[in-house]
Amino acid sequence: MSERLVMTGGTVVDQHGERRLDVRIADGCVVETGPSLVVDPSVEQQLDVSGCIVGPGFVDLHTHLREPGMTEAETIESGSKAAARGGYTAVVAMPNTDPTQDCVEVVKFVRQRGIEVGLCDVRPSGSITVGRAGESLTPFAELAAVGVHLFTDDGSGVQDDGLMRRALEYAGELGLVLAQHCEVASLTRGAVMHEGECCSHLGLPGWPALAEELMVHRDIELVRLTGSPVHLLHLSTARSVELVRAAKADGLPVTAEATPHHISLTDESLRAFDARFKVNPPLRTMADVEAVRGGLADGTIDAIATDHAPHPSRAKERPLDEAPPGMLGLETSLGVARSVLGLGWQQLFALLSWQPATIAGLGEVHGRPVAVGEPAHLVVIDQNAEWSVDPMQLASLSTNTPYVGMTLQSRVRHTIFHGRPVVIDGMVNA
Repeated sequence: MSERLVMTGGTVVDQHGERRLDVRIADGCVVETGPSLVVDPSVEQQLDVSGCIVGPGFVDLHTHLREPGMTEAETIESGSKAAARGGYTAVVAMPNTDPTQDCVEVVKFVRQRGIEVGLCDVRPSGSITVGRAGESLTPFAELAAVGVHLFTDDGSGVQDDGLMRRALEYAGELGLVLAQHCEVASLTRGAVMHEGECCSHLGLPGWPALAEELMVHRDIELVRLTGSPVHLLHLSTARSVELVRAAKADGLPVTAEATPHHISLTDESLRAFDARFKVNPPLRTMADVEAVRGGLADGTIDAIATDHAPHPSRAKERPLDEAPPGMLGLETSLGVARSVLGLGWQQLFALLSWQPATIAGLGEVHGRPVAVGEPAHLVVIDQNAEWSVDPMQLASLSTNTPYVGMTLQSRVRHTIFHGRPVVIDGMVNA
């Protein structure tokens, strides 16, 4: 890395607090900070970030990049552009690709493709079971040897209790993390939306909160038995939050995430039968939304994860009961969080950056303090910006955002990856 860059006039926010600092970057690292650095225009690029927040780049624990196999919806290249525009310098790519990320060859493909075309660090996850079929475990040790740290059958929960126990024991021996999609499948067959008053009014098959909560409870007890860590994906119900809160009070190694849509939207959004609002797990009630927000505020939930799930327009235009679940999330996550949570900047960065980095096993490289000698994976945020979501202006190949026309607060202005500005003034700098 030969690029030299100085960001001037910004307010730095990281693990050490908030302070006014200029930041000098060279060779991919932060080399100097100070309140008033002098810029040499002959060898350095200056970014005036006056009035902006400068902090460690975001890390997404839950991104569907669709490649290999479903490149009409997204590719590693297009998804990484969306991630960079959203302030992410690292994403964990979910394994429900075609073929599944359950073997060394596919994992290596995703990792190498990310290195070749990615505008952020693309880290493949591995599936817990072969083909995500829930029948036999993947070769954890082989996948760990090529860099996989987080394993999940996301999109499907591991239904077999004994198999999940063995997976936790195996992962614990290797120092890996299992991430569970919490859904008891026998309770959700044919379900379209949250089981509640709105569901009954619309006459649609309901998805009970209990389907999530039973698996949250089971996996917490398996953690208690095995001592191995588990990360719970996209919590969506009040009772799930209570269960995790109690587990943490007991000192169990349980972490959890929540999505932007589960803190901002409710099942009432489906009254127009609009499949953009169909997601797994489904949008819940306002009481659930408030509980999940509370879990983020008090530390029960460790991370905001996008569950970025692109789909081609023709798929989302199908009838509600036939359309696939999923929403875009990478480019709108900051704006949604800022608009609905009311948290301070340091707490927001914890949820978006260094806490997910630690869970993903990336804490030595991403989510680092803005300090001399640290990698220059940074985001610059215009904290006063207000913007309206236009799906045609997003970097994703798909347009299935539920936030069309919504005004969001704060927006990523620049993203710095390996010391290079890959997004400048909100536009990709490829």
